[in-house]
Amino acid sequence: MQNEKTFVIIKPDGVQRTLIGEIIRRYERMGLKMVALKMLVPTAEMAERHYTLDPEWLRKVGEKSIASYKAKNIPAPSDDPITLGKKVLTRLVKFVTSGPVVAMVWQGAHAVGIVRKMTGGTEPLSSDIGTIRGDFVLDSYQIADVSDRAIRNLVHASGSVAEAENEIKLWFKPEEILNYRLIQDAILYDVNLDGILE
Repeated sequence: MQNEKTFVIIKPDGVQRTLIGEIIRRYERMGLKMVALKMLVPTAEMAERHYTLDPEWLRKVGEKSIASYKAKNIPAPSDDPITLGKKVLTRLVKFVTSGPVVAMVWQGAHAVGIVRKMTGGTEPLSSDIGTIRGDFVLDSYQIADVSDRAIRNLVHASGSVAEAENEIKLWFKPEEILNYRLIQDAILYDVNLDGILE
């Protein structure tokens, strides 16, 4: 379990707001270990491949969006999940390719769940205070829809171990993912804390 990996992108809004260090600091302080890092401007093809690695993504994101609108008593722009999913995809691709992003792989026990919890819900408006999105973003689905743009929520974080594995393979070559030891690994995972005292 301690070797579970997850994939994170600091999106163009996080880079432009100079929050790279703050976001990395939060994951590091939790005890996660960064094992891969690169900064790039994704192509439209790369961004679209990222979001559609799961063939059901369009439908799922459309259904999730519709449910979110209903929960807030706001009419959804469409009742068809695929139509709404395609609209979301177009906005996301435009957003993610608008400037530099920071792609990372984090490793540690329950890495996927921990990163998702620390990052907060997809919509910053409904994210808890104490999460990255809850602390640093004022955006909402409603504002994004009125502006016909993707929601600005700083970070993408894998939603499952399988999703993380697929995203990591898309963004990183195997040799770009490092295997190294931190002193904190002993504190977090060594049963007997051997080697702490000299």
